[in-house]
Amino acid sequence: MAAFDAPQGAATTQAPSISADEFTARRRALMDAAGPDAVIIVPSASEQVRNRDVHYPFRQDSDFRYLTGFNEPDAVAVLAPGHDDGEFHVFCRPRDREREIWDGLRAGPEGVKARHGADQGHPLDALDTVIARLLRGRSRIVYTLGLSTAWDQRVLGWVNSLRAASRRGPAAPESIISLEATLHEQRLIKSTGELAMMAHASRVSAEAHCRAMRVCKPGMTEYQVAAEIHHSFAMARMEPAYESIVGGGANACILHYRENDAVLGDGDLLLIDAGAEYDGYCADITRTFPVNGRFTGEQRAIYDIVLDAQLASIDAVRVGKRHQDDVHMASVRTITQGLVDLGLLTGAVDALIEDEAYKTYFMHGTGHWIGMDVHDVGAYYDDGQSRQLAAGMVLTVEPGIYVAAGTSGADERFWNIGVRIEDDVVVTEGEPRILTDAVPKRAEDVEALMAG
Repeated sequence: MAAFDAPQGAATTQAPSISADEFTARRRALMDAAGPDAVIIVPSASEQVRNRDVHYPFRQDSDFRYLTGFNEPDAVAVLAPGHDDGEFHVFCRPRDREREIWDGLRAGPEGVKARHGADQGHPLDALDTVIARLLRGRSRIVYTLGLSTAWDQRVLGWVNSLRAASRRGPAAPESIISLEATLHEQRLIKSTGELAMMAHASRVSAEAHCRAMRVCKPGMTEYQVAAEIHHSFAMARMEPAYESIVGGGANACILHYRENDAVLGDGDLLLIDAGAEYDGYCADITRTFPVNGRFTGEQRAIYDIVLDAQLASIDAVRVGKRHQDDVHMASVRTITQGLVDLGLLTGAVDALIEDEAYKTYFMHGTGHWIGMDVHDVGAYYDDGQSRQLAAGMVLTVEPGIYVAAGTSGADERFWNIGVRIEDDVVVTEGEPRILTDAVPKRAEDVEALMAG
């Protein structure tokens, strides 16, 4: 390994990218679904102020990036199927020499045509004029109301203006339908290119978790371990996909623990929930391991139940299985049986499941969609039923058991043991594909890695 301890593969693995043809195909699929009488309006994200004149790092709106690949703030994509002036219009910030000296280069209207496939590029201040021409004579606007009051008012203003003028010319749009209903279903099924992006983020994330296991020792702080993870991300030109959870001991029983400031004690378990984001695509991994490198008997007993539950749920990630009924319930049944075996629950397993008694220790779902958003888009239910899985979906599988101190009915030997194990799994036509399996999770393999 190089002197700067770069993540394995960071320099040798060819980083994937989404092709221009794929972006074109995405827009085509959306326009075909919307129909020839529609105009689709998708605003980008804007920069957000952190404090005074300091901004948060910019993160593009996922829908906008999915359709355009354009990663600048304050832009709007408009798709007008079959329009004489072109179907794909981008309105963006113009080139500005002075602002570019301060803030970096801009693509400008010509750049979005040359590098992002726009039929027409326009300065942002031309939007009100050009949009009237694109909307005229169309019956539907595809736009998601309710995300931005300012944009809602602007879109409604265009409609009202066209309605006022419709007595003298072409009709105004009659309806506004949600973009999400169509686009989010499209985003739910991942392409080969998208899976390559997610696999790349997963490789780096796995290396980061392995690095954390190797360096962890009693007396370190949670934030020092977090720094090792984030170092691996940064060396691969990635950033955290979400705020990393690094919780030792009792903190592992806090599902969304964020302080990451406690000292790690000898005999504690450490739960790390962290993943990298690569060019808009996310990984999400959780591992739990002993700070001193060796599980206690009680820790191992809980850990093995969670691992068995995860393996059972991963086996259910198959075409035609249902997200809630099959994937989640496989973990519920395994965990409930395990808790009964340990004496943490008492009674018949079926009755305990019916009464949801397991929720004292396992209070969350077994997973979520993942893609451009960590909790990615797409419905979980269809006509009131848990959704059937289809090839190309990607979901996390993340059962857990958390025995907080003072939990009624729990033997004190198990207090402050929190275990979650999470991987990102692709639904295929055959066996489930685990994108994040480069991180060991069998207890003996974890101990072997930590022992060096």
